[in-house]
Amino acid sequence: MSDDDLTPFLDVAIMMAEAARCVVRPWFRRGISVTDKADESPVTIADRTAERVMRAILSERLPDHGVFGEEFGLVNDAARYRWLLDPVDGTRAFVTGRPLFGTLIALLRDGQPVLGVIDQPVLQERWIGVAGQPTRFSSPLGGTPVTRPCPRLADAELSCTSPEMLESAPHEGWKTLKAGAKRMTWGGDCYAYGLLALGQVDLIAECDMNPWDWAALVPVIEGAGGKVTAWDGSPLRADGDRTVLAAGDPVLHAEAVRTLAGHG
Repeated sequence: MSDDDLTPFLDVAIMMAEAARCVVRPWFRRGISVTDKADESPVTIADRTAERVMRAILSERLPDHGVFGEEFGLVNDAARYRWLLDPVDGTRAFVTGRPLFGTLIALLRDGQPVLGVIDQPVLQERWIGVAGQPTRFSSPLGGTPVTRPCPRLADAELSCTSPEMLESAPHEGWKTLKAGAKRMTWGGDCYAYGLLALGQVDLIAECDMNPWDWAALVPVIEGAGGKVTAWDGSPLRADGDRTVLAAGDPVLHAEAVRTLAGHG
């Protein structure tokens, strides 16, 4: 297999997405118990069981690869290929019965995201991003995986998961960004990034993001025509400042970076 041929890995990613969907969907709106982790974020049996199932698939199919999951940590740290797993991104939405969560599956090669899957198990929607390829999307509700032109912040639909997330922002430039946008919408977790890849949302600014939160989003959004970086426009890094700025239009992205940089 050549370095650029990710097809066998994509097959495994889809297998994991299907398995996680089968685990997560039956628990939706079933009144399951919720446990608070050390950082006070919620976790359920759906999160933990789905990650165990995905790890079992990787152990069988790609035992030489590294795995870093939200629930059970890192194994095989030295591997060139590393999978990042977030079985239920948006657990708060999941436990309150809102289908605005998703399973995130990403593959890093030499630390760079080259494959990403966003799967919404209840709505049966799936975004697939592979480096250098157009994003693929399947849904019974329809939609085309192409971002929409929106070069001006004044015309942009801006989104963020929650105001509380922004309490850990490195500065208050997001307030300037919010004031300059056409409209601000709260909520969405990874689902909002999927909507951005469909041209429904123009701009997302968030912080307090872990690598498993953003790695799968990068190939999906870039393959749909958008751009994803840190707030300062630099590439996302596992040791970065945990900010994420995603835009459907690269011209809008540049304006958002300038707006955030000029907050003072």
